[in-house]
Amino acid sequence: MIAQNIMAKRRMTVHFRIPPYKPPRNDWRKEIYKAAKTEIERRGIQYKREDKLQISIVLYLPKRSLEIHDLDNRSKDVLDALQGRMGGSKAMRTPTPLVPNDNQFASLSVTKSVPPKQSLEKGHVTISKFHPAN
Repeated sequence: MIAQNIMAKRRMTVHFRIPPYKPPRNDWRKEIYKAAKTEIERRGIQYKREDKLQISIVLYLPKRSLEIHDLDNRSKDVLDALQGRMGGSKAMRTPTPLVPNDNQFASLSVTKSVPPKQSLEKGHVTISKFHPAN
């Protein structure tokens, strides 16, 4: 009998909820990091530097905030939180990065809307392996 060298498929997809945005932004980043870390560890996921990823972010904001908040600023907060960047010098990262570098994201989808009642105003983030469009 020939032994087969079968490697288990590595998990790369994670979905977690994020709290509603509230300033100061660095405190919000800490909350995002905490939510992401909890779920990434629970699922046993470890992203490597060579992984190409895609991310989907759904932000729920009160109606009056929809016009104030820019998608690029809020998505930057999420991406920086995943890298362990909570403000201050880029050279000083205290938390361990959950994603080594945000340049690994080959696809980014960001949506903002008024929260549905059942959401408790918590948004969604999904990270998965990048699948290029054909």
